[in-house]
Amino acid sequence: MTQVGTLYGLGVGPGDPDLITLKAHAILQRVPVIAYPAPDTGDSLARAIAAPHLPGGQEEIVIRTPMVPGAFPANDVYDHYAGEIREHLNAGRDVAVLCEGDPFLYGSFMYVFSRFVDAGKVVVVPGVSSLGACAAAAGSPLVSRNQVLTVLPATLDEGELEQRIQNSAAVAVMKVGRHAAKVRAVLERLGRADTAWYVEHATMDNEKVLPLAEFSDPKAPYFSMILVREREGVTP
Repeated sequence: MTQVGTLYGLGVGPGDPDLITLKAHAILQRVPVIAYPAPDTGDSLARAIAAPHLPGGQEEIVIRTPMVPGAFPANDVYDHYAGEIREHLNAGRDVAVLCEGDPFLYGSFMYVFSRFVDAGKVVVVPGVSSLGACAAAAGSPLVSRNQVLTVLPATLDEGELEQRIQNSAAVAVMKVGRHAAKVRAVLERLGRADTAWYVEHATMDNEKVLPLAEFSDPKAPYFSMILVREREGVTP
């Protein structure tokens, strides 16, 4: 069968339900099917963010994926749920796949997108990203004037992290998690730890914001970020 329904990738924002866009809200009100990522066990953060905006009565597809290092993306898992989504689309039912933050900024929706982009209509709705949310929470601009922002996953090896941070005026380190001690050690060696900010769970009820110098835990939640920026006019 040919895909008739539209597949939407909805960025639902970083955590605060009030930060969902008007466009995403309108789509949530009318689609008959929603899908969202979730861990092997437990609830979906993406669905929790969108929950206040759901009218009820929609069919739901829970995309349960392994949340362990080295097991992502789980292609067999995405192939399976893509099949479920395709059945609805072929029957003429629109499907909205929810994604924390923005779908194309480390968003899991990209793995669904790649399975449908050549087969039918796919609409990506951008969302408020964790980059903007963390900067706002810390009260620290990401970049200014001619500065260039470097976005790094903390999962990089220590040597590459150090090289990239050393050559960057402004850096956002994402996916801190179990790599917190490594990132802090790199920034300390570069003499940049004292100007860095640590933010976890930005815009959520359990948000935490503090100078990196005051954060000493060896691990951090997955939803955490370290921001560091040179003062204007200072070359790193």
